[in-house]
Amino acid sequence: MRIRLTLFLALLLAACGSSAGGGPVKVAIIGAPESLFQQGVRLSPAAQHLRAATFEGLVTLDPGGQVVPALAERWIVTDDGLSYIFRLRDGTWPDGEEISAADVRRLLRESLRRLRGTSLGLDLAKIEEIRAMTGRVVEVRLSAPMPDFLRLLAQPEVGFVKSGSGAGPMAMSRDEDTMRVRLSALPPETRGLPAREDWEELARPVQLQAQSAAQAVAAFKRGDVDLVLGGSIVDFPQAEAGPLSRGTIQVDPTLGLLGLVVREETGLLGDPARREALSMAIDRTAVIQPFGLGGWQANTWIVPQGAFSQPPYPAQRWADLSLQQRRATAAARIRAWETQSGKKAQVAVGLPAGPGSDLLFRQLAEAWSEIGVVATRKAPGEGAELELRDSLARYSSPRWYLNQFNCSLKAGLCSPEADALVRASLAAGDPAERERLLAEAHGALIAREAYIPLGAPVRWSLVRGSLNNYLANQWGLHPLFPLSQPTT
Repeated sequence: MRIRLTLFLALLLAACGSSAGGGPVKVAIIGAPESLFQQGVRLSPAAQHLRAATFEGLVTLDPGGQVVPALAERWIVTDDGLSYIFRLRDGTWPDGEEISAADVRRLLRESLRRLRGTSLGLDLAKIEEIRAMTGRVVEVRLSAPMPDFLRLLAQPEVGFVKSGSGAGPMAMSRDEDTMRVRLSALPPETRGLPAREDWEELARPVQLQAQSAAQAVAAFKRGDVDLVLGGSIVDFPQAEAGPLSRGTIQVDPTLGLLGLVVREETGLLGDPARREALSMAIDRTAVIQPFGLGGWQANTWIVPQGAFSQPPYPAQRWADLSLQQRRATAAARIRAWETQSGKKAQVAVGLPAGPGSDLLFRQLAEAWSEIGVVATRKAPGEGAELELRDSLARYSSPRWYLNQFNCSLKAGLCSPEADALVRASLAAGDPAERERLLAEAHGALIAREAYIPLGAPVRWSLVRGSLNNYLANQWGLHPLFPLSQPTT
């Protein structure tokens, strides 16, 4: 135990020195510099990546987004899908104490308490009991089967914090002046694995910082960074690697929400039919065309049809109407409201600053002008009636999408009926019954017209051609630990 603790502390000190493995892998994540060090349960993308590198949970994600062991070296799932039994690795916490089942039970319970009031807390609501079975065996029991459960346990926010520290897989040192972080991979023996004599020669440190999109792209072009992460549709027009950069733009095939949340149910937006009119008027193919994003998935539903094993509705809404017919119907609703209210139809849209937002607003304003609605733009949080929602899915079930609109989150319009149906689905043991309840919940939310969907979120990276262990994936999370690892 003392040897492991000594190695851990020595590595922290060594993190400030040079690496014999070809120098550090330099990574920039798009965001404000301070966002890298965000605490709590609502983490920025930069903070999620740092948390995943330094605070492991029972399982984690590999570069392809697949679930792999972390504190748990292996696990089994009972035939009924209700019990997950984890065998913990033989290792220690940073303070030198042995990792035990009692610790993990307590820390997982603490994580669940912290996550109450968040959408991730709702996602984890099927956890019914956590038991320490023996010194290194933990059981987690669910109220009903959940095929995506391990993926939830791999989320950065569920990483364990003990005495202010995590169990790796990387140790962190921070430069207060530059707001940069240096991450060094812990030796295999501190992670319950066989020792490797050439570890110090092969493992590379990772230098991490958060920058604006313009700064990160410029640094990549200059060769100052090897990898840029965290790009979104807001800054996608800046994702130009340049012909001499020896790098490529990688776009993740993501799942999630990209659209407009309805914040105000007054005036023009006071009736679901008029909220639907705004959604009907949008040509989603035209919206994405200026971005040049091939393969982008447009969507007119909140939950994409493919999230259900047996799709309960067509792939696209209003499939029996042409765009012109949709706009004619929408325009008639808008004119009727103007006649009745004596007001001009206007709507304010909240969008963050960025060239992608400029393009998006231009396309929305043009679509709505076709039905007689004037669009204006505001910054997020400045009282817009509609605000951009750009969220990555944590798992592929319809329940993730529906939980984003739960009334307890106070994120915009919601449906108590939909929430009740989602709650009922938590105890449904039969998959067909569970999907039926979730489809009904989706129908209730659609009836409220609480959200104007556009399609899948956009996440992009700039990747140096020489970089190892990076893969585009549908979850938009790219673990930093594998970047430090040799490929042989």
